[in-house]
Amino acid sequence: MMLGVLGLNGKLGVIISIILVIIFLVGFGVIVRFFSIWVRALFSGARVTYIELLALWLRKVPVGYVVDNRITAVKAGLNISIDDLSTHYLAGGTVEMVILALIAAKKAGIHLTFDRACAIDLATKGTGKTVLDAVKTSVNPKVIDCPSANQKRESVDGVAKDGIVIKARARVTVRTNLERFVGGATEETIIARVGEGIVATIGSAETYKEVLKNPERISKTVLDKALDSNTAFEILSIDIADVDVGDNVGAKLQAEQAEANKLIAQAQAEVRRAAAVALEQEMIARSQEMRAKVIEAEAEVPLAMAEAFRSGNMGIMDYYRLKNIQADTGMRDSISQSSKPQTDSRRKSTDPTK
Repeated sequence: MMLGVLGLNGKLGVIISIILVIIFLVGFGVIVRFFSIWVRALFSGARVTYIELLALWLRKVPVGYVVDNRITAVKAGLNISIDDLSTHYLAGGTVEMVILALIAAKKAGIHLTFDRACAIDLATKGTGKTVLDAVKTSVNPKVIDCPSANQKRESVDGVAKDGIVIKARARVTVRTNLERFVGGATEETIIARVGEGIVATIGSAETYKEVLKNPERISKTVLDKALDSNTAFEILSIDIADVDVGDNVGAKLQAEQAEANKLIAQAQAEVRRAAAVALEQEMIARSQEMRAKVIEAEAEVPLAMAEAFRSGNMGIMDYYRLKNIQADTGMRDSISQSSKPQTDSRRKSTDPTK
């Protein structure tokens, strides 16, 4: 029995020895793996423990990358922990840009916290810009063209009250507002608002000469509208780079209106002409109808005369007198028709002016 106990104790001792050896080897490997990084952090004043280094390695975070950025931050006077840097890395952020942006902000006297820098870094992900660019724009303002080079238009066109088009180009000086950068409108919104303000200002001018005489009126009016509200930028100045005269839109509109009025008048005249033609045709038809009735009545005269002869109401002498009257009337008509040209020729011959 004693031998059995000794055998069991021997096996347990071997297992414990193996475990201790494994722990020693793992510890030795960790020390060797991270020794250079630990020493670098130690002599840089940014001390880091092996537990933190092992935690970074287990979370699959590049240990050297994070430690080097913390060293840079500590050297610049920024107190940022390893956990904060690794958390931002795991969130998909760029640790190096955040550290450089914080350093640039501190050197420029701009208050920027680590959390806001991380938020700006994540907001600019995939836009081609970085949080460092945002800080640089806040320190050194940038100039935005209105309209921008990406737009097909070369100028912002507005129409004055006299109908003349004014073509204007503006240059907007802005700087980043770090407090409103996350969730704030971008440069496109600034360009659109400035363009709208230019069009409204030109449209309120009585004549185009007022705009040409005082182009600063545009920039002053646009600046008073607080166009940078709810945007990621602060507008410092709006300068009118170019002002030019365009087409006379008012004259074109009047000409088009006159042409439209002419077409309407022509259509109305055509309607009246068609109505007159229809009325004329109706009168012709009615005249033909009356003439037919007259002929019909004349055709009944011989019948009436025959009936008068038969009834004794008319004698032969009455008939001859009627014929004489008709013959006399026809002769007078022929005499009057033949004497009329002679009278006219006689008048012409006696005219003293001829």
